[in-house]
This record gives sequence, structure tokens and C-alpha cells, in this order.
Amino acid sequence: MTVAGIIVFAIVAIFVIVLTVKGIRIVPERSVMMIERLGRFSRQLNAGLNIIVPVVDSPRLVPIRTTVKDVDGKKAHLISMEISLDLREQVYDFPAQQVITRDNVGILVDAVVYFAIMDAKKATYEIANLPLALETLTQTTLRNVIGEMDLDDTLSSRDTINAKLVDTIDQAANGWGVKVNRVEVQDIEPPADVTRAMEQVMKAERERRANVTEAEGFKRAEVLRAEGERDARIAQAEGEQKAQIAEAKGEAEAIREVANAKGEELRILKMQLGEQGVADYLVALRYMETLDNMAKNNNVVWMPHSATDLGSMIGGFKKLVQSAPVSPGE
Repeated sequence: MTVAGIIVFAIVAIFVIVLTVKGIRIVPERSVMMIERLGRFSRQLNAGLNIIVPVVDSPRLVPIRTTVKDVDGKKAHLISMEISLDLREQVYDFPAQQVITRDNVGILVDAVVYFAIMDAKKATYEIANLPLALETLTQTTLRNVIGEMDLDDTLSSRDTINAKLVDTIDQAANGWGVKVNRVEVQDIEPPADVTRAMEQVMKAERERRANVTEAEGFKRAEVLRAEGERDARIAQAEGEQKAQIAEAKGEAEAIREVANAKGEELRILKMQLGEQGVADYLVALRYMETLDNMAKNNNVVWMPHSATDLGSMIGGFKKLVQSAPVSPGE
């Protein structure tokens, strides 16, 4: 073989090797590759090893959005052209944008979109630049939704905002073969003067709540003190009542004991003197008590009507003393 023949063979071999390498396409898992033949869509390559016709077949370049951070920590969003589409759920973190609320307050809003490509052919051929289209659609929808709300509602109704964004963006992106799973409003930043005013309002509200809490605590303490005094008075009254009841029971018991003793005494008198003797004894005893009471009064002088009455009275006393019953043991 001549030198020229060797050179030709080498060139042919290199050309065949290059064509073979170009005809082999390895697609990553959960990714697809769109193949065009002579400029027209031919087929979709799925994950794994695939063979295409070199020169005739070529992969379609698609825009891919990536987010990087610089040395200062600031986010930078780059769009590059790749030959495969990622079918996994993706996250687009869009930069904050100025939005006007219904009450004419300008705020900065930062949103994140979570989406997945469901139809790779539509995502490639129905929209020229999918990342840019999603960013523009999200920003426009965000301005429309927040523009219908006041600042207070915007700050307190993020779930409502997220739900409206998901519904609107998903309907529009459906024609691009994209499924929007959720949209999250990360941050809402009002102007500096509005922020200061809100801080003053929140400070005043905290002070008001502190005053209310202090007043409620004082009120509760007063109520507890009053309840304690009331319970003490009730306990004291109940103690006095119990003492009076006990004293009354003691007096009643003493009266019963005295009555029992007198009844026993009358029973003994009746046994010793009989019915008439007991009556005479009681009359004479009452008579003597009356004389004793009269004698205690220095201004009263007691005198019998006659000597006969005096004698009969003395005789009666003598008879009373002689007939008085003698208690057992005396």
C-alpha cells in the first residue's frame, strides 16, 4: 500500500469513527432529547443509549435557565442552550419586581415557581423560550393579582395570592406542555415609610396588649383578694353559726337535765307526800321565793294582817320544813 493509500484509509477511518460517535446519543434519566431530520421534527429520544443518523439527524437546542450566586451572594439568572430537556420538577426563582397594590402602594414582591414539563414536544415547539415565557407570565399575573388587593390584604393573604397565581399560570402554561405545581411568594417588601408606620402601629398594639394584660392581671388579683375575703367571712360566719348551734345544744341539754332532775324530784315528792302534799309543797316553795324577792327590795316592808296570820304562816313554814323530802344519800 502506497503512502497515499494509507492517508486515504486513515481519513476514511477517522470519518467513520466521527460519524459513529456523532450517531451515539446517551440521554440522562428523566430527560428527553428532541431529534430533527433535515430541520423537521423526527422523533423523541428517551433516557438511555440511542442511535441517530449522523449529519441527517441533529438534536434540537432548547433554552435552560440556571441560577447562580456571585461573590456578594447576589443571585444571577443565566439562560443557556442545551440538547436535552429535564422532565423533573424544576424551580424558577424570579427576581423581585415592583408591584402596585389597589391602594396605590408600591411594593417589591419575590416569587418562586415550581413546574414540570409534561409534553416535551410542546415545550420545545409551542414556545420559543420557555424560561423567559414563564418568568414574564408569572410577573404579569403577580401584578394583576396584587393590583386587586389592598396592602393589608397582600401582607396577610399569601395563601390566597399563591392559589390565584397557580390557577392562572397553570392554565396559560398548559398549552406549552407545562404543569405548574405551585407558586410561592417568598417576600413582600413595602416602602421604607410604610414599614416604619407599620412598625409604629405594631409597637402601639404591643403596648396596648401589655396594658390590657397588666390590667387583667390587676383585676384578677383584686377578684382573688375579694374572693379570699369573702371566703374568710363565710368561714367565720359558719364558725360562729356552729358555735351558736353548739351553745344552743348545750343549753338545751342543760334544760333537759334540769327538767329531768325536777321531774325526778317531783316523782320522789309524790311518793313521800302524795298528790296533795306535793301541791302544798310547791305552793309553799313559790311563796318562799316570793318572800325572798320581796326581802331583797329595801323599800318594801312586809307585814301580816294579824297575829293569827303570822302564826299560821310560821306554822306553815315549820310544817313545810318538816315535810320536805330527803334526797337519797342526805
